[in-house]
Amino acid sequence: MNFVALRMLTGDRSKYLGLIFAIAFSTFLLENQTSIFAGIMKRTGNQITDVTDADVWIMDPASKYFEETKPLKDTDLLRVRGVAGVDYAVRLFKGQPVARTPRGKFSSSVVLGLDDATLIGAPRKMVLGSWERLREPQAVVVDKAGYLLLFPGEPLELGRTLEMNDHLVRIVGISDAAASFASFPIIHARYSEAVNFLGRERSQMSFVLARPSAGVTAEELARRINTTTGLKARTTEEFRWDCIRYYLENTGIPVNFGITIGIAIIVGLVVSGQTFYLFTVENLKQFGALKAIGVTNGRLVSMILLQALTVGFVGYALGTGMAAVFFEVFSRQVATRGIILMWENAVGVGVLMFLVVIGASLLSIRRVLVLEPASVFR
Repeated sequence: MNFVALRMLTGDRSKYLGLIFAIAFSTFLLENQTSIFAGIMKRTGNQITDVTDADVWIMDPASKYFEETKPLKDTDLLRVRGVAGVDYAVRLFKGQPVARTPRGKFSSSVVLGLDDATLIGAPRKMVLGSWERLREPQAVVVDKAGYLLLFPGEPLELGRTLEMNDHLVRIVGISDAAASFASFPIIHARYSEAVNFLGRERSQMSFVLARPSAGVTAEELARRINTTTGLKARTTEEFRWDCIRYYLENTGIPVNFGITIGIAIIVGLVVSGQTFYLFTVENLKQFGALKAIGVTNGRLVSMILLQALTVGFVGYALGTGMAAVFFEVFSRQVATRGIILMWENAVGVGVLMFLVVIGASLLSIRRVLVLEPASVFR
């Protein structure tokens, strides 16, 4: 009977291919949009997770996410260092000056000023050069994507110069920083030099980076700093999710992607469900003939489920393959790097497509169960 069910399914090639295409297109669209959405949201916290030397971020209580900073007082650093359980705490400056090249190319950039003595927060993944060279005078490290933006079409090369607020700096390293949300060049420098790349203010320190002592968790240390100093302290993971929540709640990104994802779900439900239902209705005579020769309802139900699962599996596999090829090609581009087909998205879409084909088959099963075998002889 399974062979008969599959022959019925593939007998009409146009309807069979129509079913496959509807599920494949819906699968591709869902996996594509959900993975891009997740990748964009992940970018909002990439600059936080790139700092591997610190487990706790301390900031002004009014700060909501990484891009929004209110300078801290220099005495705040001493207050944090005085909290029990702090192994070390260092300052971090964040600013967005304009970087200019000798050829006139310019771009807004994200400058991170690192503690002069320890260089905590320096990029550990380097493409060229070394982050230790930041100890040299007027030295900066630029991420690869930012370098290509400032020096388009030119080879990666150390020793090039940039102008930052009338300060001339040398590129001593090129890092492999994770993509940021705004796609600005990410520049690392020593704190004492980075604060000069913007207009001077009374307070310059954007964050304090801390690590707990042995036996103290990051969560516990964050609570102690909150209680003792009144400053806002968040673990790396908590701060990353703060950034994601901010963009979810205050931008139109979720709505825009939600509309596309909703359309993909409707396509999967309506088009594939209706096509499969019509396929079953058009084969009612065959099902009636099988009932007339003694095939039980249970066996007919298993045949319809086999047809539905076959269509669903083939369509899902084809759609996932299309999505994998899409991300394999575009993840190699500088602008879309880091946006990949996530396994969580593939599994979630697979479960949804399974529910779609099962729902469509249930509508078809009802028509077959109430079918009178004698109707095929009228």
